[in-house]
Amino acid sequence: MSKFSKFMKANKIEKKNEMHAVTKSLCDENGKPLEWEFKHITSKENELIREECMTEVPVKGKRNVYRPKFKTAQYIQKMIAASVVTPDLFDVELQNSYGVANPEDLLLTMVDDPGEYNDLADYVQKLQGFNVSFDDMVDEAKN
Repeated sequence: MSKFSKFMKANKIEKKNEMHAVTKSLCDENGKPLEWEFKHITSKENELIREECMTEVPVKGKRNVYRPKFKTAQYIQKMIAASVVTPDLFDVELQNSYGVANPEDLLLTMVDDPGEYNDLADYVQKLQGFNVSFDDMVDEAKN
């Protein structure tokens, strides 16, 4: 038996999908808000999303010098979209019904109440293991 047997993949706990009612504007026939299904994303998926949300911006007064800029709102949108299992935000028919062409725009159109969207962002961040929301980190950085 290996000295690392406890760390083998067979011993890793599988994270289950979770259900969560996201918005009061999408309800079943009884008026109960529809539950959406969410999955955990991997650290690798998260890093790919983070890389997509980085851009280089020029430093004022320094020719050909750039600094990285992280687009937080875009990152949160992409992380939420990657986490949603149901409804399928990548479904073209669903996107067409809302007149949008990508999962992030569909998400923002389906959850068009800013308070509900912020609650959704907090929920997904906690689901993905972030114990402090990005809004809290931004507020802390400002102080």
